[in-house]
Amino acid sequence: MYEKQARESGFTAVAGIDEAGRGPLAGPVVSAAVILPEGLPVSGIHDSKQLSPKRREQLYDDIYRHAVAVGVGIVDPVEIDRINILQASLSAMAMSVRNLFPAPDFLLIDGPFPIPADFPQKPVIKGDSLSISIAAASIIAKVTRDRMMAVYAEEYPEFDFSANKGYPTKAHKEAIRKYGCSPIHRLTFKGVKEHYQPC
Repeated sequence: MYEKQARESGFTAVAGIDEAGRGPLAGPVVSAAVILPEGLPVSGIHDSKQLSPKRREQLYDDIYRHAVAVGVGIVDPVEIDRINILQASLSAMAMSVRNLFPAPDFLLIDGPFPIPADFPQKPVIKGDSLSISIAAASIIAKVTRDRMMAVYAEEYPEFDFSANKGYPTKAHKEAIRKYGCSPIHRLTFKGVKEHYQPC
């Protein structure tokens, strides 16, 4: 619906933008921006949180195969601690837009906030369930971040990042209490800062 409205207003390259990883205690926040073609030959694109990991992986490949453009933006935990998670999320979104080629001419952004980008844009609350482009971006962002956390799981096995993806599960919080913080933990977050011991 939102894509159709934008095209009827004269825009031709409508990008959906979403992020993954605002809530975890560890790892980056990852954003994706996706421009889909009209008549996309892929079905089942929904909010990534409503999809199984296997289905997300399948759709990730399909989206990359058929999208006009995909851009990704990543902000690491050090920057998250420096500027706060909201600003880091908006920064990651802007980065993902800058990484689109060809460039968009209109942005649909998940959530209530505009992003720092020089394009006409429309924030859409619950956009990942209302816009197919935003839903596609949510899938790209989620799968990209999950794959990064699987790599971190090998570096820091005591935290089981492949299972919890950095989110504050009971086992993850217990591991922080037992082992302290890893280099990818967000030191300003409740559940981490209480256990951080500076060198």
